[in-house]
Amino acid sequence: MIKEECGLFAIYGHHEASRMAYFGLYAQQHRGQESAGIVTLDDRKHFHEYKGMGLVPDIFDEDHLKALTGDIAIGHVRYATAGSTVVRNAQPLMIRHGGRTLALAHNGNLTNTRALRARLEKQGAIFHTTTDSELFLHLIVRNLNGKPLEEAVLAACSEVQGAYSLVLLVDDVLMAVRDPHGIRPLALGSVHDAYVLASETCAFDLLEAEYIRSVEPGELVIIENGSLRSLHMPEKASIRQCIFELVYFARPDSSIFDENVYMCRKAMGRRLAQEAPVEGDFVMPFPDSGIYCAVGFAQASGLPYEHALIRNHYVGRTFIQPTQSMRDFSVRVKINPVREMIKGKRIVIVDDSIVRGTTMRTRVKKLRELGAREIHCRISCPPVRHPCFYGVDFASRTELLAAAHDEESIRRQLGLDTLAFLSEEGLLSSVSKPDSYCMACFNGDYCTPVDEA
Repeated sequence: MIKEECGLFAIYGHHEASRMAYFGLYAQQHRGQESAGIVTLDDRKHFHEYKGMGLVPDIFDEDHLKALTGDIAIGHVRYATAGSTVVRNAQPLMIRHGGRTLALAHNGNLTNTRALRARLEKQGAIFHTTTDSELFLHLIVRNLNGKPLEEAVLAACSEVQGAYSLVLLVDDVLMAVRDPHGIRPLALGSVHDAYVLASETCAFDLLEAEYIRSVEPGELVIIENGSLRSLHMPEKASIRQCIFELVYFARPDSSIFDENVYMCRKAMGRRLAQEAPVEGDFVMPFPDSGIYCAVGFAQASGLPYEHALIRNHYVGRTFIQPTQSMRDFSVRVKINPVREMIKGKRIVIVDDSIVRGTTMRTRVKKLRELGAREIHCRISCPPVRHPCFYGVDFASRTELLAAAHDEESIRRQLGLDTLAFLSEEGLLSSVSKPDSYCMACFNGDYCTPVDEA
């Protein structure tokens, strides 16, 4: 099964659409580092596309952007957590059918992929990728027969289960849709007279675009002839937005799910200090995702805040490296200690999560070697005990450290003096609408049927 953590961008009605898409994707590079692509539509109704493997600035140069003409564009950055990492799986995906061109970019992961793919192949469908995203294109074109475009899109969405935020360009109509549970984020904004869409609002800030609102769960936004309208899926579902976006994935300068990520992470740290106080010489984050909860923890605890580990920003994120061997290597090269700050000190480490435990184990061992007197760890989310089927790179349950070990066992394995996790109640207290979040990676309460095979 293909599971992805990706970033979307789309713009309608801007004379430099490809350049805006480039910077919109650049701002969201943290959401996908394996491939990127842009599709544009010009005023002669010609589509142009370019995509490749690697980082956004390595894929696109000035000549590519000049060739991507038109005032409508959709773009995608992808990180595939399973399956093939090849250019044919890079998005946006584009097809022609019945004289119409469809281009689609998807963030999320479907949970009924196997059944849908088997059914469509039995009906004669030929798949060109191994991504679940291609299912949408097959379902849409099958429903286009005799139905208006928006009805065909909604009918396709009614057949899938799981997480999806989509941007879709069909002829000169730009659409955006979120699944009924709203699991993955998608924001709507404007810049001058153009509409823009992005997974995170940090893309808007770079482009000096104005944030309008989030695309609502179950909403289909349609931008056509310069105007915007929307429809809603007839079926109602409980809102279950991914809490781990706020814990880890989203950039701290973004707003997602109508929450400010920076402020949420500080609130997690403050609550963690209340739930699990500890004596130490200073609070230290594991950069970068642990920084903001560590600030909140330090402020609430009254302990000094220090950076005793310095990150090399030219190394990719450890959490989303494709292989275990690369993860181990990244742990060693990504962070360098300030030795003078560590010897003889009681250190309180604050981090966002423990998934496999590889990173934490290596860093604690290094701190011991450098003479740390005590090492205490506080984690700003509950133990991750269950895999995610909605598009986050959590390993199978057998690889999740907390799935098979209690807190004391984890403490011993990691070589810590004390360890504490934020409670589920504490995590939900950091958001404004606690009833609207998916917590399945912590408690196993999935909002859709899942295939755990």
